[in-house]
Amino acid sequence: MADTETETDVLIAGAGPVGLTAAAELRRQGVDCRIIDRLPARLPYAKAVGIQPRTLEVWDRMGMVRAALEAAVPLRGQLMYVDGAPQGHIDLRLPPEVPYGFAALPQYETERILEEHLARFGTAIERGVELLSFTQNDSEVLSRIVTADGEEQELRSRFLVGCDGAHSIVRKTLGLTFEGGAFPDEYMLADVEVDWSLPQGYGVRSVHHGVDGAVDDILVCIPLPGRHRYRMSMLVPPELSAEAAQGDEVAHGLEAQRAPGIEHVQAVLDRLSPEPTTASAMRWSSVFRISHRLVDRYGDGRVFVAGDAAHIHPPTGAQGMNTGIQDAHNLAWKLALAVAGTAHPRLLASYHAERHPVGEEVVGRTVRHAAQGLQADPDDVATVTLREAQLLVAYPDSPIVGPGTAGADGPGPGERAPDCGGLTSAVAAVPLRLYDLLRDRGHVLVLYADSPAAVASCGELVAGVRRSTGTAAMPAFVVLAGPGDTDTEADTETETETDTDAASEAGAESDGAGAADVRFGTTDADGAPLPVFVDSRGEFALLYRTDGPAAFVVRPDGYLGTRLSPLSVPERATVLLDHLARVFRI
Repeated sequence: MADTETETDVLIAGAGPVGLTAAAELRRQGVDCRIIDRLPARLPYAKAVGIQPRTLEVWDRMGMVRAALEAAVPLRGQLMYVDGAPQGHIDLRLPPEVPYGFAALPQYETERILEEHLARFGTAIERGVELLSFTQNDSEVLSRIVTADGEEQELRSRFLVGCDGAHSIVRKTLGLTFEGGAFPDEYMLADVEVDWSLPQGYGVRSVHHGVDGAVDDILVCIPLPGRHRYRMSMLVPPELSAEAAQGDEVAHGLEAQRAPGIEHVQAVLDRLSPEPTTASAMRWSSVFRISHRLVDRYGDGRVFVAGDAAHIHPPTGAQGMNTGIQDAHNLAWKLALAVAGTAHPRLLASYHAERHPVGEEVVGRTVRHAAQGLQADPDDVATVTLREAQLLVAYPDSPIVGPGTAGADGPGPGERAPDCGGLTSAVAAVPLRLYDLLRDRGHVLVLYADSPAAVASCGELVAGVRRSTGTAAMPAFVVLAGPGDTDTEADTETETETDTDAASEAGAESDGAGAADVRFGTTDADGAPLPVFVDSRGEFALLYRTDGPAAFVVRPDGYLGTRLSPLSVPERATVLLDHLARVFRI
């Protein structure tokens, strides 16, 4: 056995969607990392298939959403049947400012897209490599790994992230508790085609009740890319059933030893399909079990867990993989600052503070929905849809958000920064979206000016913050109030010029000659460039509920670190610096 020492900033164990997200975000921010996986190749299974709108927003920020949009299919809603009778349908409708809808994408395609994105940074998955054990001290983690050819090595890293699934060696070595339970039923999954005439883009849920009134048969179908192709789940027939795991063993996920045949799938379709249909072209099938568990801590020292290593639960609402991806993104930008030496010493502790409550809520909600169905949720349909889309995740109690002011109806510190359209400039020939200006960046200071005169105050604030922090690393731009809401899109060059000129002229009339020129961009008080974009349709002001000049710090994960609205002159720099001091070492 040969021991060699290799150094890297972050070692990631597990190359599923969660580990790949962590690696891609770390590399995007210039952090050296290695990602290992014990499997020799990507598994060809459509396990997790639902992609939530919030995950697409995360991928947009990372600069990789286009590939996902090209590969995915829209998920428009769900058709429901009970005891053979139609029970209506659920339409997945979101507010118009949300840039992405619900989508379906096989997990192996998600992994392919993430892996190809990661390769752009010169990093590849180290396949057939398994983490055996690790120890840590105040300055590093020493991991023992075994390579594909059986050689054991020691690898030194500054941090270790366990994205190694429900049976995580990282979680077990840390001694984290994983409390919860298991569902008694077994299910089977299958990726098949059917020849029914049901509308495209809709999932199907069909249940049957026994004489005691309890559900005794179920069929759930999620559309996949391809002609009438679905990922189907159903109860396991007696001939494929096996004894449940005993003791502390986690019974969760696929079991490769038992593979249902097409005849097993067809038998369920014959009982529960909304119309007669024939299953064909089965690509894969498996039996799986469901447990619900949650760790007590999301990390210890320099070692962290994410995804299934931290939380497992029923697949109801496609929450698991999406929650794990957002775990990884939340952790990665904080690790990047820690590696760079610019993070506040307690920044990494905020990973547990922010994400553990999310995991707890998701586990509880999916268990309830698995037992009672979405229709048992007491909230209105719009709220349920937003929550399932993961657009209501927020961190108002996080130790690293605020101080600041919550908007009367707009987003406050710790809440998601909504997208908006209609932002014009003297250069862009078409209106831009706010997310266009945030893409592929870290922290961004977004300022709102309700008049051209207020732009100068924004410039003073930006310069003052840069002087106090000693860095110009955080980009900033100004959104200048436009002429107000319009009923039509400014989607031509002429309309764009008209909107922009109208905003400028309105400012010029009230603020004197030369004020209109701020739409061409300006500088901060120290002469550094400060871009200006006109809120030509008033969408920014409407969604952010601004009351005069305002400032927003948008974090790398798209949440507001703080909000200053209205922007009070005596306190603006002090409050903003107070927030930044919670995140950065300044």
